[in-house]
Amino acid sequence: MSHEISPKPILEVGLGYMASKTLLTAVELDVFTRLGKGPCEGGELAETLGLHPRSAADFLDALVALGFLERAGREYRNSPSADAFLDRQKDAYVGGVLEMANSRLYPFWGSLTEALRTGKPQNEQKHGGDVYDAIYHDQAGLERFLHGMTGLSMGMARVIAEKFPWDGYRTVLDVGGALGCVPVAVAQRHPHISGGVYELPRVRPVFDDYVASFGLTDRLTFHGGDFFADELPTADVIVLGQILHGWGLDEKRLLLKKAYDALPDGGAVLIYDAIIDDERRHNAFGLLASLNMLIESVAGCEYTVAEGRSWMAEAGFGSTRIEALMGGYSMLVGIK
Repeated sequence: MSHEISPKPILEVGLGYMASKTLLTAVELDVFTRLGKGPCEGGELAETLGLHPRSAADFLDALVALGFLERAGREYRNSPSADAFLDRQKDAYVGGVLEMANSRLYPFWGSLTEALRTGKPQNEQKHGGDVYDAIYHDQAGLERFLHGMTGLSMGMARVIAEKFPWDGYRTVLDVGGALGCVPVAVAQRHPHISGGVYELPRVRPVFDDYVASFGLTDRLTFHGGDFFADELPTADVIVLGQILHGWGLDEKRLLLKKAYDALPDGGAVLIYDAIIDDERRHNAFGLLASLNMLIESVAGCEYTVAEGRSWMAEAGFGSTRIEALMGGYSMLVGIK
């Protein structure tokens, strides 16, 4: 053998819940938001966070070893990535999704074996509950989730604003787009673009505040409705970001047909998800995200590039292409 095999990668994955829960707990305790105000001595930080002295140093130094904190002597500070994405005072904060992962998804994933054997979701639906009631049960929960989804999509939004040829279009509609980070990113980079978001009506007040914070109220509009029950507003470009993966095949096809019908000739649909490579062996994140859809939905799943392109062709799109975005996400583009 040219090299010695080791159990290290097996143990790193098998015991990966330890690192995951440490990070999720740090988000829950607002470690990164506190350090966003500036460096802090370890004892003072532990006292501020309400940590027992027995394991406070182990907890903070584990975050150092994992790359989320930095330490100089006894003083802790955020790493650059944690400072950018885990301080809730920053626009790019992704902690809302991590908070939901901590409170909801983490325990549900403990039932993955049951999900694989039954094919049934293991979230609130398992006991007759409703997912959206759980996520949106109060205004604070709604805002936390929406801002988390926005932070999660922010990087993709900036790439889409950069890579797609927006010069040939004038309007964009983000269907199920939460606070509208894609239209915001596009409007910021391309002053001729206007548009908005199509979302559940309860999202409107949070959307209005978010868009106003960028001074884009005159160019970006909220459209309330149900994308299964209602027709979509017209636009030159329609975005379906992290939407198709939540639904079964019939719903995926229906949404693509609705997007096609709402576009003018020459219009484009942009779909981004953790799309799986056609060989189904490289995008581990996409395959794990598909298992998450098993946990979270009745029929949702991620899909391969070939599957997405075939559904787009069935809907009527004349040409399609795939473009890599970031972090296991890709974008399918279809032209009417």
